[in-house]
Amino acid sequence: MAIMWDVIIVGGGPAGLSAALVLSRCRRKVLVFDDGRPRNALSLRVHNFLTREGTPPDRLLRIARREVELRGVELRSLRVTSAVRRPIGFEVRAGSRRARTRKLLIATGVRDNQPAIDGLARFVGRGIYYCAYCDGDTVADRPLAALGHGLGGAELALALTTWSDVVAYCTNGTRKPRGAVCERLARHGVTVHDRCIVRVEGRRHLETLVLRNGARVPCEGLFIQEGDRPQSDLAARLGCSFTRRGAVRTLLGGRTTVPSVFVAGDAGDEARSVVVAAATGVKAAYAINQELREERCALP
Repeated sequence: MAIMWDVIIVGGGPAGLSAALVLSRCRRKVLVFDDGRPRNALSLRVHNFLTREGTPPDRLLRIARREVELRGVELRSLRVTSAVRRPIGFEVRAGSRRARTRKLLIATGVRDNQPAIDGLARFVGRGIYYCAYCDGDTVADRPLAALGHGLGGAELALALTTWSDVVAYCTNGTRKPRGAVCERLARHGVTVHDRCIVRVEGRRHLETLVLRNGARVPCEGLFIQEGDRPQSDLAARLGCSFTRRGAVRTLLGGRTTVPSVFVAGDAGDEARSVVVAAATGVKAAYAINQELREERCALP
C-alpha cells in the first residue's frame, strides 16, 4: 500500500526546508520535492540572516538539506507537475512518480522579471540586484541606480540614497515621473534618465549603463524593480486566491483559501528575504501540525 505522507512540501528552499525541520520534530512523515532552481542561484552571498551572514546560497542549502535528512525527511529532486484532491488529502505527481499526502505546502517561490538589456544576466549578483535590503550595503558609497517605473521606481531610487550619495533613476524608456516627484528626486540628489538602457558593461563587476542616446552612466549597483512571477502555477490550478500583486493570498499560518493547502516563502505576500522565507516556513509548519493534531484528536 502506498505511503500516506502527513505533509508534502513542494519547494526545497529556506521556506520549505524550515517547515520540514519543524514538522520532522513533530514526528510527521514529510516528503520534499525540489527541482533545483532557486531564485537566488546567481547570488554570491546570503545577507541579513543572523549567524549565516555572507554564506553562499548553495552552501546554506547543503547545510539545511543535511539537517532535515538527519531528521528522517525524504528529499526528491523532481519537479511537481500536478496535485489533485482526493477523498483524503491530495495526490501529487512529479514526473512518473505519484505520492499521497494529507497536507500540502507550496514553497516554490518566485522568479524575478528581467528587462531585455544586453549583458544583464552576466552581472546578476555582481552589480545587478533585486533587493536593496539584501545588497545595498554590498555596494555602499558607489554609484547606484534604480530601474523601475512611476512612483514605485522613484521610491526605490530614494531608498538607495541610504547607501550612496550618487544615485540615478532609470525609467528605461518610459516617461519621467510627474513634476513634483522629479523635484523630490532632485532635492535628494537623484538624477533621472528616461532613455532605454541598451546594455550594461564591466569587467568582473558592473561598471557602466549605456543608454540608447550613447550616454554612459557610471553604475556599480543596478537595482531592478520589474516585479516577479510564480515559479509554479500549482497554487492557481488548485484554486487558491491571489492578491493584486500576484501573490497567493494567505491567512494565519500560511493557510490559503483552499483547505489543507498552505503557502510559505516568496510565493506568499511577504518581504522577499531568505530569513523571512524561513520564518514563514516555520509558521506554516506550526499551523499544519496543529491541523493534523486537531483532526486526529477531534472531540465528538
